[in-house]
Amino acid sequence: MKKTIALVTGGFTGESVISLKSAAVVEKTIDREKYEVYKIFVYPGDWHYLNSGGEKIPVNLNDFSISLGDEKITFDGVFNILHGSPGEDGKLAGYFDMLGIPYTTCDQLTSAITMNKGYTKAIVQDIPELNVAQSVQLFEKSRENVQRIQAELALPLFIKPNNGGSSIGMSKVKTWEELPEALEKAFAEDKQVLVEEFVSGREFSIGVFKGKGKITVLPATEIVSSKEFFDYEAKYVPGVAEEITPGRMSAEEGACVGQIVAKVYEKLNCKGAVRVDYFLQHETGKFYFIEINTVPGQTETSLISQQVRATGMEVKEFYTELIEEMFS
Repeated sequence: MKKTIALVTGGFTGESVISLKSAAVVEKTIDREKYEVYKIFVYPGDWHYLNSGGEKIPVNLNDFSISLGDEKITFDGVFNILHGSPGEDGKLAGYFDMLGIPYTTCDQLTSAITMNKGYTKAIVQDIPELNVAQSVQLFEKSRENVQRIQAELALPLFIKPNNGGSSIGMSKVKTWEELPEALEKAFAEDKQVLVEEFVSGREFSIGVFKGKGKITVLPATEIVSSKEFFDYEAKYVPGVAEEITPGRMSAEEGACVGQIVAKVYEKLNCKGAVRVDYFLQHETGKFYFIEINTVPGQTETSLISQQVRATGMEVKEFYTELIEEMFS
């Protein structure tokens, strides 16, 4: 018997655009001999499935089902590819937990914590050989923020919204005069803002997933951006950043990174596939944790897809492992 899978996409944030692109690739690639797949769109007050005639079929939120004619479709599991809220911040996970429906991504608590960059860093910072940049977490707009940052941190700085992904609202600040505007930009995206000292290093992103009961660390991607940092444009506009998979690391560096990110995965109690962004500091080669993404993109060119292919594995097989793991 084929298992019935809901492919959940859309979302409540600007990242819904990327989520739809990811879902299109998953829908096309997933093994149809094993799974019956229904793409479910989740928007504020509008959860639906589009039937073959393009008609919206509403989702019954009491049991997460849809009715097609006289047939009621319920789901064995959920392939979650909804970036941002509510797919990545734990809200959907909590809903599926209450209904007893398994899903391919992290549980409610891990999802909620990892959306908060400051809290995540506090949890992982005692992992051996993992370093974090000096930072200040701001919980509200206030005139005192500038004085506090000047007292506690040294230029240059990264200013970023504390929750969310896709690098929207992020700035690099080289002079104190630029700071107020950068804070304004970040607070426009989020109620909390993280201010970090700049770490000069080579930037990498690495996928980690659990399949067949074991944690697998994929080959890292090195990101060489023509922009000063890997912002929204560098991530999503072709040609702005060069992505080298596998990234250029010595065997020793690769082994060390593999151990560190596997510990990050374990310590945060991750499930499914996640992506860890990090720097290797120029002068020292030390590993600096940037952030973790618990619903990484699955577009044709996304980093995880590149990394899976670099191992010689088919992306279809990778999706099967993620789905089978949620049932184990």
